[in-house]
Amino acid sequence: MIADHLQHVRQQIVQACQQAGRVPEAVTLLAVSKTFGADAVREAYAAGQRAFGENYIQEAVDKIAALQDLPLQWHCIGPIQSNKTRLVAEHFDWVHTIDRLKIAQRLSEQRPTDKPALNVCIQVNIDSGPTKAGVPPEEALALAKAVAALPRLHFRGLMTIPEPAPDFVAACAVHARARALFDALNEAGLQLDTLSMGMTQDMEAAIASGSTMVRVGTAIFGGRPPLRPASA
Repeated sequence: MIADHLQHVRQQIVQACQQAGRVPEAVTLLAVSKTFGADAVREAYAAGQRAFGENYIQEAVDKIAALQDLPLQWHCIGPIQSNKTRLVAEHFDWVHTIDRLKIAQRLSEQRPTDKPALNVCIQVNIDSGPTKAGVPPEEALALAKAVAALPRLHFRGLMTIPEPAPDFVAACAVHARARALFDALNEAGLQLDTLSMGMTQDMEAAIASGSTMVRVGTAIFGGRPPLRPASA
């Protein structure tokens, strides 16, 4: 079942890239495995998936330990509290959700020296969504420069989670703002290669607007079990 879903999502990515005049290799599929167990991740791995996104840190750490026999890439795509930065720094390969310098500094300080630099993105609240985390767009450059200067971190780009848009055109318009900010940071001297935007519902619009990484969960794993507490 998961293999079939993965194949369908990959076909959607190929089609979206073709329509946007892009090569499919330019877009990475991140399978969002939050709330699903290690067996589901193993099934996705057997179908060729290697990169997985997790929102709940302790759940993810347990899953990472259970799957340490597999060559997987783990992305933290949920909010990070100060008391969880060490777990993230020690266990993840990527972090998408830096929205303040304090968290980045702690990740830098706590990243083990025997591991490669931690790949990081800053989260931008691109459409000022009232319930969304992220730095305001006008503050992104200052935070980006500060994060890029930290040791043990590899600053890769931006991540966005805009409010749901009513249609494809509206979704493209919001994603285009993120792409414009991404381009502006590169023009300011930052060497960014990752624009993490687009999920199951708006993946095609995100790809049309220049996303390099889409985060897809429901379309791969199906409906989710009940949500865990925010502190998880």
